[in-house]
Amino acid sequence: MKKITLKLRYTLSFFLLMGLATIILSYKNPVGDMKISTKDTLTEAQKRLPENALKGLTLAPGLEITPFAIEPMLKNPTNIDVDERGRVWVTEAYNYRPNINKNPTNPLGDRIVILEDLNGDGKADTSKVFYQGTDLNAPLGICVLGKKVIVSQSPYIWAFYDDNGDDKADRKEVMFSGIGGEQHDHGAHAFTFAADGKLYFNLGNEGKQLKDRDGNAVLDQDGDPIGPKKYKQGMVFRCDTDGSNVECLGNNFRNPYEVAVDSYGTMWQSDNDDDGNKGTRINYVMPYGNYGYTDEMTGAGWNANRTNIEELTPLKHWHLNDPGEVPNLLQTGAGSPTGIVIYEGKLLPEVFQGQMIHCDAGPNVVRSYPVKKNGAGYSADIVNIIKGDDDKWFRPADVSVAPDGSLIVADWYDPGVGGHGAGDQTRGRIYRVAPRGAAYAVSKENYGNATGAVHALQNPNLAVRYHAFNALQEMGNNAVAELEKCWKTNEDPRMRARAFWVLVKMKNTNPQAYIQQAISSENPDFKIMGIRAAQELNADLLSVVKSLVNDKDLQVRRECAVVLRHNTAPEAAELWATLAAQHDGKDRWYLEALGIGADKQWDRYFAAYLNTTKNPLLTEGSRDIVWRARTDMSLPYLSTLAADAKEPLKSRLRYFRAFDFNESEAKSSALINIIKQNTSNDVQLNKIVLQSLNKKNIADNIELQKSLNDVLIAIYGSNDYVEFVNKFDAKKEDKNLLKLSLDSSNSTIGKNAMSLLLQMGGNQLITVTINGKDTAKQSAAVNVLSRVGSKESVEIMQAVLVSAKASQKLKLQTAQSIGKSNLGEQTVLALLKEKKVDAALIPGLVASVQTSRKKSVRDEALTYLPQTTTNKSIKKEPTITELTALKANTAKGQTIFMNNCASCHMVNSKGLDFGPALSGIGSKLPKEALLDAILHPSAAISFGYEGWEIKMKDGSTIAGIIVSKTDKEVEMKFPGGGKIKINRSNIVDMKEMKESMMTADLHQSLTNQQMADLIGYLTGLKG
Repeated sequence: MKKITLKLRYTLSFFLLMGLATIILSYKNPVGDMKISTKDTLTEAQKRLPENALKGLTLAPGLEITPFAIEPMLKNPTNIDVDERGRVWVTEAYNYRPNINKNPTNPLGDRIVILEDLNGDGKADTSKVFYQGTDLNAPLGICVLGKKVIVSQSPYIWAFYDDNGDDKADRKEVMFSGIGGEQHDHGAHAFTFAADGKLYFNLGNEGKQLKDRDGNAVLDQDGDPIGPKKYKQGMVFRCDTDGSNVECLGNNFRNPYEVAVDSYGTMWQSDNDDDGNKGTRINYVMPYGNYGYTDEMTGAGWNANRTNIEELTPLKHWHLNDPGEVPNLLQTGAGSPTGIVIYEGKLLPEVFQGQMIHCDAGPNVVRSYPVKKNGAGYSADIVNIIKGDDDKWFRPADVSVAPDGSLIVADWYDPGVGGHGAGDQTRGRIYRVAPRGAAYAVSKENYGNATGAVHALQNPNLAVRYHAFNALQEMGNNAVAELEKCWKTNEDPRMRARAFWVLVKMKNTNPQAYIQQAISSENPDFKIMGIRAAQELNADLLSVVKSLVNDKDLQVRRECAVVLRHNTAPEAAELWATLAAQHDGKDRWYLEALGIGADKQWDRYFAAYLNTTKNPLLTEGSRDIVWRARTDMSLPYLSTLAADAKEPLKSRLRYFRAFDFNESEAKSSALINIIKQNTSNDVQLNKIVLQSLNKKNIADNIELQKSLNDVLIAIYGSNDYVEFVNKFDAKKEDKNLLKLSLDSSNSTIGKNAMSLLLQMGGNQLITVTINGKDTAKQSAAVNVLSRVGSKESVEIMQAVLVSAKASQKLKLQTAQSIGKSNLGEQTVLALLKEKKVDAALIPGLVASVQTSRKKSVRDEALTYLPQTTTNKSIKKEPTITELTALKANTAKGQTIFMNNCASCHMVNSKGLDFGPALSGIGSKLPKEALLDAILHPSAAISFGYEGWEIKMKDGSTIAGIIVSKTDKEVEMKFPGGGKIKINRSNIVDMKEMKESMMTADLHQSLTNQQMADLIGYLTGLKG
């Protein structure tokens, strides 16, 4: 695509820029209630022009979309906020990942821009630079709070101040530091002001920790450092507006982009999945919950094997069968979710009022998720607001609510999304969405008296509400009468809620009186709000809970359970037991609220529960409590449920999985006793029990060793067999491992069996096979060894090449196979350079590395062939214009995919699991981005699919993708679908690879027609 050069960019006059912007924004064809199709009417280049910005978008009925600002007024908007004057503040990311994208950079740094509509026509007339500097480097969040502007950019969160009101930053301070992921989409995200007067924000799973401005660890509500020792992956926080009193309100997310808070104090956010797994989700954030991206106890990745593992990948992705994981509100399939807001205005149609409005840049959509209460939790639907049906460059990055109630949407506008890639630097759009004909009228609020300030408090814009909240706080007693009027008589319960929060947070009022009014209301949302206020203010919380433990509303009781967390008062256990006794076994949200409430106090709380429930095995609800409990006191009951032969084994898997969340010695004894009582020698039962034990447990127990042997016999030939041999270090299985590897030399199981055999010291056994007389076994051994790629496997193959006894046929096979691994290709180059092999083997050695991802390796090897010239012609990269001019044959494209790509990517369960699954890639990327991903795979590596090189103590190097890391082991997967678990004690160093493990020159071996066929096939994959 055409780029504006830096030289031209800096010489364009301000007059020319603003003149062009005026032309663009005077475009008179807004989209409303309909789709204007661009199919077969505009070329791809024409679609990208500013004057066609609205074409190709579909809008919800009753709404109209108009351009508020379009390039060159802004570029690459990552996040926006709308201030109380209706001005749109934009964080830009022109300098986003230049080392990866190879794009030019602006030496002046990135910008924070203020866009203002001066005449009320809904289009920006001016663009001001609030701040630009080399320290501003692709920021991901902005929150405007009067003269204070909070900007999130890992490793810092900054507070900028405009002290003199000239729309220029006069100074900046560090609010927080130490956040991981500089220039990383998974680091710090935007702050938002909430009705309780607090700030809420989150970190993605690269953020990892939170430190203060001086680099000291920030302490959470329990006085513990916020970091990986206590919290896993992405986190959600609340703090005072000056950054003090930080609380961690949830963890173990992957990459939540923003958190939105409604007027009652309920938190909502989206979360991203590992690319290609159709697992993106929307969460109701139950405070202090664990949200299951990795194993809660070990930190293992979501696709690591476990008892009772979910059958569907989108559910498996979040450990939803595990006790201690808060359920997802909604699974939204494939996506790249970004900004979110709670719409509490009246301008938009009723279906959107009081609901989440959310951007998902992957499927090119802005949506709402109308929520309904469902027991202690919620259910939700999906209603699209804007959809980029015919423009796959539409990448909505953020959404905010203007003071008039209209939506302001930021569009990154790019062919790609995610993976740190950016295909375009020159474009960026801001849109306004409102009912047709609704003018952009921003009324001036009066914050000087209580009546005006309370009126402003009811505005749908957060910046207006921030000003109103603080103005009312300053008025103190002079504002109470007007606030009480709103609190007691306003017809809109959300407006009443806002007045309540101001009242309870006032220094000279009695918060307990208002809390009592809230919990005495018939409105459950007010009761919940009262509980939350009592917790925030530490205002006689137990008395509040005591009055509500038997409330008829399940959500009220849910909130009571949550706020008992870490409460050490003697009566807290009895209150929790009262709440637990009301669980009927049908509401997972309520069960997890009980689990949160009992955290760190399960012994005391469960004992109180047993006083009310004498036999916790009788009802579905009490069995749930046993399953969720984290105390030795529950183990006898858990053992009974797990061993109950009257119930199908499948239905008992959940109880066996629950043992994994108990770390005491008593757990092992309970499990061993289940095997002892298994008089029918049910092998499947013993297998499940053994999964929760370890090598130490069975070391001196003959009975358990026999059970293990029976299990190994029963599961021989499966991945579980290899995993069990590894888990229990069953060296006596060496011959069986060898047989399995030879019988399955072309499969992942065979590779894993051979790899484990080598780890266990089975080199001699393999060497005997290769030196034997069975040619079929020799061939199978070489085949599987070539796919292992460890130091031992390569050494065995190298010995074959120089052996005086090996047949020429075996040597040729070995030469053609040895270079199929990272270490193998290094060995090939050394053998060629040092001339250590017969000349007859050289062509085979060279051929063995021609599938290497490293062009330098392939080219160097070719120089050892006779009559090879290094000046061979190199085919230029095809352009998207050249390819779209050709008619694609998708059937042929599928064949090309299976022959060239399926060894690393899956499509609808076909192919192998290494890189991201591509079943829905056509819904995410347009043709331009697909071509770029094929030609330049290192430019946008999806997070979680980076290649790693692990250096082992034995001197070998293993290259692959890390799928799981715990304190004890690392699990890697390799091209071709193989996996291996590596003990951390055997690792010397781990280094992330700068380049993708995908070959970057596929076009060299394909014609342009074949490339067009492949692109056509991928474009049609809609998931």
